[in-house]
Parts: sequence; C-alpha cells; structure tokens
Amino acid sequence: MRILVLGGTSFVGRFIVTNAIERGHDVTLFNRGRTGTDLFPGVKRLVGDRDDGELSSLEEGSFDAVVDVSGMVPRHVRQAARVLQDRVDRYLFISTNAVYAPGAGPGADETAPLKEPEWNTEVIGATTYGTLKVACEHELDTHFGDRATIVRPGMLAGPHDNVDQFTYWVRRVARGGKVVLPGDPGQPVQILDARDLAHLVVRLLEQDLGGVYNAMGPAQPLTLSEMIHTCARAAQAGIDLVLVPPETVMARFPLVRSDRTWEQSFQRDFSRAREVGLPSTPLETTAADVLAWDRERGEPPLEPAPDPQVERNLLAYIQG
Repeated sequence: MRILVLGGTSFVGRFIVTNAIERGHDVTLFNRGRTGTDLFPGVKRLVGDRDDGELSSLEEGSFDAVVDVSGMVPRHVRQAARVLQDRVDRYLFISTNAVYAPGAGPGADETAPLKEPEWNTEVIGATTYGTLKVACEHELDTHFGDRATIVRPGMLAGPHDNVDQFTYWVRRVARGGKVVLPGDPGQPVQILDARDLAHLVVRLLEQDLGGVYNAMGPAQPLTLSEMIHTCARAAQAGIDLVLVPPETVMARFPLVRSDRTWEQSFQRDFSRAREVGLPSTPLETTAADVLAWDRERGEPPLEPAPDPQVERNLLAYIQG
C-alpha cells in the first residue's frame, strides 16, 4: 500500500511507520522536518507545518491511505481532509480515550457518549485536549464518511515514550527498596504497548476497515499493584510496596487516580479492536524494553514524576 503518515517521527508515529515498512508498504512522511531527521533513511519526506496551514507539499500524488498522528485541533483535520479528499482512499485518525464524556461507567465501549466538541480555541490543555479531538473526529466524518477510521488509544507505553507516566514506575522500581504508592493498590490500570497500537493501525489499513476502535491493554484486567510488581520483575529488583493514604499527598504520582476517574478511563471495553487484530505484548516485556531504552538515553528528568524528596518525606511520615 501507499501510506501517507502525517507526523511519523515521534513516539506513536515512528512505530506505525516502522510496522508499515516492515510489512512491505510504501510510506511517505509529512511533517515539519525538525525531529527524527535521522529516522527511516530512504523514505520520502514532505515538509509542511499544520499549525501555519502550510500543506502545499500534499497537493500532488495519491495514496491508498493516510494515517493522521499529528492532528490536534479541528483545523488540522479540516485542512488536510480538503487537500487529500480526492486522492486518498482511507483516512485513519489517531484520536484518544479522552473524547468520552464522564459517567459511562466501567466496560463502556465505542458507543459511549462523547464530550461536546470544542471549536472556539486551539489551546491544548487538560480541559481541551479531549474536546478538541472530538471536533477533529467530526471534521473527519464530515469529509470522509465511511472512508474514515478512528482509533482511540488510552494510556500508552514503550520505548521513546514522550509522556513518561509508565516510565516513572519502571525507573523507580528498578532502584528497589521501599516504593511509595499513595493510592488504592487495587485500582484498575489499562496500558497498551505503542507497538501494539501500530500493529492495529496497519492491519486496519490492510483490511480497509472503517469505524471506531478503542485501543487499550493489556488483554487481561490489571491493577496498579500488579503493574508495579510486573515492572519490578522486569528490572529484577526487590521492592517493598508502602501504601500511603492519598489524602496525605499533595504531589501527583503517575497513573494514580484518587478521584475514581479510573472507573471509566481505565476500564474501557476494547474487544472490537482485539477482534480485528490488536495484539497484547506482555507487560513485563514492555517494562524491560522501556527500562533498557531509558537507561540508554541517560535517564533524563521526568516531567510527570514527583520529586524524590516527596517519597522520602512520605516514608519518614509512615515510619513515624
């Protein structure tokens, strides 16, 4: 297939491109050309900037499919769709689990109610990320109809992660010893290896499947405590999990939800994606690969991580 990837050099995009190339597809990249310039030698690159509306490099050629990894606001999708509408057979958009309105409860699938779309801002933040993606989905439906495919991932993990929430736990438990958990150890967690998401995306294109697909993992239900101990096994580290009342903690710990939002965000039905080929890499494998990658890059500071002193203070508090 001739596949155009909008983005393709960051976390999710680079795995989609890698998977497509490995399966023998002809890939073209469209991005600003600022990152990952050493990736994918020999792959055709088109340069443009969606923020500035500079899409002139997309005005020639045709493709069997486009994968939109970088569309963040509705204007991005609207402009790309208008340029490509008559020269692309299928448009696959990487959306997010954050499009869903609260209140659907555990086990909600792709038919759950969505948030109201946001049309009046392009400022991406905690309160607008999901609503902007809803608007993006509306734009795609308007221009491509049944030629549209929407994938809604939840929390992702893997090498080259640019969010680092799972990376925090992998790195922390690798040090061993007493590990603070300011939350419910039985809290559900859904984590998908980004390479599994890439596998799903390419298979959907190969099978020319439209519709909407939740992309979560692992295959079996997972708790926060199980996740942490799995990371410890991957690191071959001995840990002692120390439970701390969440109301005593001001700092946020990655993946820990004290407001019970996990009832929906970490318990979503993704059986439809599994039925069409979403794999489930063992979490221990993902953790080991993340640990190796994190060490190779020199373990830089992690934005979502609490200051180490926070954990030391909490341990001192618990131990009296």
